[in-house]
Amino acid sequence: MKMLMSRDISSLVVDRLCDKLPEHNIAVAYFYIDFTARQEQSPTNILGSLLKQIVGGLERIPDNIRQAFRDHKKVIGGMGLRVPEIVEMLLEVTFLQPTFICVDALDECVEEHRLEVLDSLRQILEKSPYTRIFLTGRRHIRGEIYRHLNGRVAILSIKPNDDDIAGYIRMRLKNDPSPEAMNSGLEGETIKSITENIPEM
Repeated sequence: MKMLMSRDISSLVVDRLCDKLPEHNIAVAYFYIDFTARQEQSPTNILGSLLKQIVGGLERIPDNIRQAFRDHKKVIGGMGLRVPEIVEMLLEVTFLQPTFICVDALDECVEEHRLEVLDSLRQILEKSPYTRIFLTGRRHIRGEIYRHLNGRVAILSIKPNDDDIAGYIRMRLKNDPSPEAMNSGLEGETIKSITENIPEM
């Protein structure tokens, strides 16, 4: 059995939702947070990307959204939209059709950014009855998610079994460009250490 990582699970969910697009007239928007780019992945960038995906799927872009983008382009330096403006636009477009928003690896987002994203998603959930949100993240942010979304969440803990983890690590080590750096003893210690310390998702 292949070990599913957070991104794999999110991709499966997004793929499944996208398969339903033609028959159910739904919008799907997703954002994969990357630890290596966490400083650049601000609430404006994350929410703006979600907005762009949803608007891109509309047959007709609402006039006020089109005008807002035009107005911001005219500003010297091309100042972008602010989070409250993006949230207002997201509220408008999520009223037009059922919408699924997926954010992967939320725990890898800078804390202050994560809280602003969660508060923005809460506003959308409260005012847009046809919107559903799917989040993945490590166990330590569970309380944050619950608090910021006012308890309007269903939480599912996922932890791969030790055999899946060991198989995944062996497969990655087998493809290592410097196999001589790893002997069987070190491989065993590495696998044991990782399987004992891997967190729930």
